[in-house]
Amino acid sequence: MNFEFATAQRIVFGSGRLRELPSLIQGMGKRAALVTGSSAERIMPVFQALKKQGGNPASFSITGEPTTERISALARQARELGCDFVVAFGGGSVIDAGKAIAALLTNTRDLMDYLEVIGKGEPLTAEPAPCIAIPTTAGTGAEVTRNAVLLSTEHQVKVSMRHPLMLPTVALVDPELTLSMPPETTASTGLDALTQLLEAFVSSKANPLTDGICREGLAKVARALPRAYANGNDLAAREDMALGSLFGGLALANAGLGAVHGFAGPIGGMFSAPHGMVCAALLAAVYSTNVRALQERDASGSALEKYREAARIMTGSRNAEIADGLQWLNDLATQMRVPGLADLGIAEADFPTIVEKARKASSMKGNPIQLTDKELAAILANSFHLPVNHQSTM
Repeated sequence: MNFEFATAQRIVFGSGRLRELPSLIQGMGKRAALVTGSSAERIMPVFQALKKQGGNPASFSITGEPTTERISALARQARELGCDFVVAFGGGSVIDAGKAIAALLTNTRDLMDYLEVIGKGEPLTAEPAPCIAIPTTAGTGAEVTRNAVLLSTEHQVKVSMRHPLMLPTVALVDPELTLSMPPETTASTGLDALTQLLEAFVSSKANPLTDGICREGLAKVARALPRAYANGNDLAAREDMALGSLFGGLALANAGLGAVHGFAGPIGGMFSAPHGMVCAALLAAVYSTNVRALQERDASGSALEKYREAARIMTGSRNAEIADGLQWLNDLATQMRVPGLADLGIAEADFPTIVEKARKASSMKGNPIQLTDKELAAILANSFHLPVNHQSTM
């Protein structure tokens, strides 16, 4: 029963609370590095709020995945411009970029010194610059995680810059900012949130506090995601999705993830595919493979019971069994038009490389049971074409 729990210094949640930004940045610094996506119209209110407050913002745009080269260049520019705090306003990629830039403002060694897997994985030596994270999607929970996922084009893999000090100073979550998400983005980000909650729940590093957060988050996302997908203006559904995403971030930052995200990092580095859809394509196959491996090699452990409990939460049925949860995931993937790995540009010839890279991924360490290379390859094969019904294999 020994565990630790860490999160952002302050979480501000609620519809319309973006208006509190001017007061939240007081005392953070003299010049903001405003890290955003590409929509100038959405950015303007935040830019004006910072300017009015005397933040004298310098704007930096992230389009697509934040690469190691781009982050190194932006951090250098931000230092040269005298930026001493960061406001990250956008989706998960933007917030990850903001957290990395905040860390590199004060830790000025080469980025590779701090990166996991492909770098030295050295710890930060100085506290990052203050950072306020404002998500405009509901999926990654990056506003309360202690890492930044970056793409190395050279190594064709996504890796993390990770340190407890990288938790944002303030997480400002306003569900109204997600109302403009189209259905496909709602599905991709929402399925990522669902995956993170499920993986953190069954993780080998879970604890009683993350379990409670995951139970609440799974219940909210399972009910709200189909509603938000069907009607983007359903504010109650958007609020539940924003909260579920936040809970997913809280959980994964303290309990880790599993094989889905172990695969997603290498696949995201090798192919241009939406992260949430990659996770959704893999989720059912990882679910069934983990369950089968647990039944064969660790039937007396707690993970199987957690899968059963997750099935009951997701389906809303107190009598649901593990197979019912798998069927629910398959039905949701069909409803949200989740593509198979083949439709995301992956070929069967890529499987050995993906397995090799996934084996080294940090997320794989949280999987509830260690999977063999044969099992990992089978997950890719069973995710190749969707919809796939694995119920008969359990």
